[in-house]
Amino acid sequence: MDAAPKTLLSRYLEVRRRTERLAEPLSPEDQNLQSMPECSPVKWHRAHTTWFFETFLLGPRGQPPIHPEWGFLYNSYYEALGPRQSRPQRSLLSRPSAEEIARWRRQIDERMAPLLEGLEDREEDAALIPLVELGLAHEEQHQELLLTDVLNAFSHNALKPAYAPPASDTVPDTPALRSPSDAPVSAMRWLPQEGGLVTRGASGDGFAFDNERPAHRVFLQPYQLASRLVSVAELKAFIREGGYHTPSLWLSEGLEWVRAGGREAPLYGRMEGEAYVVFGLTGEREAGDDEPAVHLSFYEADAIATFLGARLPTEAEWEHVAQALPVEGHLLESGPWHATPPRGPGPSQLFGTAWEWTRSAYAPYPGFRPAAGAIGEYNGKFMVHQQVLRGGSYLTPPGHVRATYRNFWHPHVQFQVTGARLARDA
Repeated sequence: MDAAPKTLLSRYLEVRRRTERLAEPLSPEDQNLQSMPECSPVKWHRAHTTWFFETFLLGPRGQPPIHPEWGFLYNSYYEALGPRQSRPQRSLLSRPSAEEIARWRRQIDERMAPLLEGLEDREEDAALIPLVELGLAHEEQHQELLLTDVLNAFSHNALKPAYAPPASDTVPDTPALRSPSDAPVSAMRWLPQEGGLVTRGASGDGFAFDNERPAHRVFLQPYQLASRLVSVAELKAFIREGGYHTPSLWLSEGLEWVRAGGREAPLYGRMEGEAYVVFGLTGEREAGDDEPAVHLSFYEADAIATFLGARLPTEAEWEHVAQALPVEGHLLESGPWHATPPRGPGPSQLFGTAWEWTRSAYAPYPGFRPAAGAIGEYNGKFMVHQQVLRGGSYLTPPGHVRATYRNFWHPHVQFQVTGARLARDA
């Protein structure tokens, strides 16, 4: 017999508990680390997601904030809601303590429960459901950020601390520290696509972020999409053959970025002889050749694609293939704490494993209109100087991504779990 569908309340509690589980291995000192302005302390993530529900769900329903002065501390970027703590200085918030944040989370959950109980059955409150869905998706985004921000902070510690042991009860089938993989790297196959007039973007009544809408038609020239992500073996070939020092492979901005930083490998990785050593959530280890290359900037992904005689796909090309496939893959809580090799002949790794850079700039779809008020600041105002990524990573919560989901980051970003899939013209 099929399990009963989850109510909105049960989904809410599940998401909120996952955040606390992810924070549980971390000490109060760990939770206040902020290694660069793009990252935030774990404690701040836990508080900000709580502030979101208090501000956008409970406040408009007549429930005043429990700690009114905390709004300044945990507002992220909502100009319509007033001034806020400077983002690069979030680690200065040693108080409230991690335990005070935990207590606040419990108090907000207690207030949210009666609001959500039976919400789907109350016609007069139906308009609240999309806002609750947005709050849940928002917290899931911060769950992934919580982990990538901890990884970046730990990478600056000479002791190379591990967030999780190499073998973990929480994440099944996690291997111990591995030696170079004896498994051959699966051949990259090219999957032909006819192109033509296709529909992209979200439609229907299911939840989607505003930047996924409206659905619209685009014309695609015939193309081919790679069956898997670029592998560590291919990254090693790029490094060995002087890829980081070959100007013809790089976009102009990318070459300046490489030279300014003296870069020789992706973030958290380095060559030691023939070995590619990486730092991850389970500590330092040698990556297998069959694993996907991750923590690539857009600049690196584009240069590697050029080195391999290909290009990055557009987001429309990626979505056209992905929308015909089930949303399955290596997502959070489904496998090891690192990116894993492809399974099967492909297309594989489209969902989970690593966010895939596309050649598409983050821009509004035709007919896009941000929502009124502060909530309209969620996505639209960031549509400049960023690239679209697709598919999710091994740190993306299950149920969070879909074929139309648009992630976006600046092209220099490496601290997210980002990889590359190739495309080429037919």
